[in-house]
Formats: sequence, C-alpha cells, structure tokens
Amino acid sequence: MFLSLLEGEGVPAVVESVTEKATAIGYTGFTVAMIGVALCVLLCGVGSAIGLFKTGTAAAGVLGEAPDKFGKVLVLVLLPATQGIYGFIIGIIASGSISADLSLAQGWAMLGAVMPMAVAGLVTGIFQGKSAVNCIYAVGKQDSLGGKLIIYPAMIEFYAILGLIISIMLIPLV
Repeated sequence: MFLSLLEGEGVPAVVESVTEKATAIGYTGFTVAMIGVALCVLLCGVGSAIGLFKTGTAAAGVLGEAPDKFGKVLVLVLLPATQGIYGFIIGIIASGSISADLSLAQGWAMLGAVMPMAVAGLVTGIFQGKSAVNCIYAVGKQDSLGGKLIIYPAMIEFYAILGLIISIMLIPLV
C-alpha cells in the first residue's frame, strides 16, 4: 500500500476517503469559509473595540477639563472604528461568494482571502487607538495641534486599508 501511494496509484482513493470522512463530521468547505468570515468580522471588531475603549477613555479625561475641545477630539476618538467597518464590509463581500457546495480547498482559500483584513483590522485597530490616545492628550494641552496630529493615527489606517484591498482582491479568486 505504501509503495503504491509513493507511485501515485492510491492517492485519489485516499483523498476521496478523507474528504468523505471530513464531510460526514460536518467539516466542509462551507464550514471553513464561514469560520474565516466570522473570524474576520470578529477580529476587526475586537481591534476597533479596544482602540475605541482607549480613545474614549482618553477623550473623557480631556473633555472633563476642557469640554470646548469636543470637535477636535471626536475625530481622533472615532478613527479606530473604521477597522470594524472594514471587517464588516469584507464579511458581506465574502458571504456573497460562499455557497453550501464549496470544496474543502475553496473553503480554505476563502479563509486565506479574508485573513489579511482580519489580522490588519485587529492589529491596526489596537495600535491606532494607542496612537490616537497620545494625540488626544496633546490636543488637551494645546488646542491648535488638533488638525496636525490626525496624520499620525491616519498613517496606521493606511495598513488597515491595505488589508481591506488585498482581501477584496482575493475573494473573487475563490
């Protein structure tokens, strides 16, 4: 048996057997693809939530001292929310490409297609929040910096956008 596998004679039968067993326990391409979509939406949401928690608490501290700075602080507070939106967009696009008859390989391909956004959304949401917190504190000290400081957390946004674009490009290939 082992020698015939090396020569390629029994490979289709083994692959078919593994596929049948995986399908019998519910491990299908549809399942893998849905796990990928759920992970993307979830991880982007978690990154946004952590970033928003950090920026919201910093803004509350600054606004407690200077309520007139609300407008300048608001944009900085909301920046990490975009990652959650991007993850949701990828979730909608990807779920439109998923059908019940996906092969296991197609399911794994979909999981791989949404992972750039999932990882980028998680990481950039957290770090954009951290960056924006320091900018919020700076605006609290010097009001005139509001427009200038937005560029620093916005540079982190660029990498979330790259993850979004790559995932959008990969999904139709599944």
